[in-house]
Amino acid sequence: MNLEIKNLFVETDNKEILNDFNLKINEGEIHAIMGPNGVGKSTLSKVLMGYPDYSVTKGDIIVDNNSIKSLEINERSKLGIFLVYQNPISIDGVTTSELIKASIDTKGEYKGLYKYVLELETNTDKLDMDKEMLHRGFNVGFSGGERKKNEILQILMLKPKFIILDELDSGLDVDSLKIVSSVLNDYLKENPKTSVLIITHYTRILDYIKPEFVHMMKDGKIVKDGDFSLAKLIEKYGYNQSFDIEGNYNHE
Repeated sequence: MNLEIKNLFVETDNKEILNDFNLKINEGEIHAIMGPNGVGKSTLSKVLMGYPDYSVTKGDIIVDNNSIKSLEINERSKLGIFLVYQNPISIDGVTTSELIKASIDTKGEYKGLYKYVLELETNTDKLDMDKEMLHRGFNVGFSGGERKKNEILQILMLKPKFIILDELDSGLDVDSLKIVSSVLNDYLKENPKTSVLIITHYTRILDYIKPEFVHMMKDGKIVKDGDFSLAKLIEKYGYNQSFDIEGNYNHE
């Protein structure tokens, strides 16, 4: 999937969050957006999914040459956009298995019950998840790490074309992070046309899922672009220091 954000201005509760935001992600590319708290990173993820609490006042979001600015969340999901939440919600009364099955059926990709169960259990094993969790309320009683694994399980089953990872490493211990990252990397090798946007504060997740492009965000917009080396410069200097893309520190 090709996605382009053009001159995007977004506000919520009469407060402007994104300010002339621009970004282009081509099919099969992995991008990372890094920035401190409060600069609009998570807002961006929700705007891309079409959350109604956020109002686009200017600009556009274009997917494969078509504007999606007016599309609802479910319509964007059907296009293949998937958001891994920083804090995944729980839904009592609906099991994980039922929710994923309903999502697949909604996409018009009915597999048949036997094939569905076999694929679901195979992917659950990949993530080192207890199969009993498939038949409990969605994320009900799950730890933070289990919820994140459940998000990745949905990716494996739904096969989205554009994946947004909002603070994927939040709530994951070292072992779980390695498992989740390994499974995602294998998925991307098997589905090379899938595009990825990683949203993070830290470089930790980027050491496991390595982006080709890194963008630093401040004040609602991207202020620096680079490759993976930019992430290391941010790690070295922080967000509030001034450095050029070659890593030369600018004393101010």
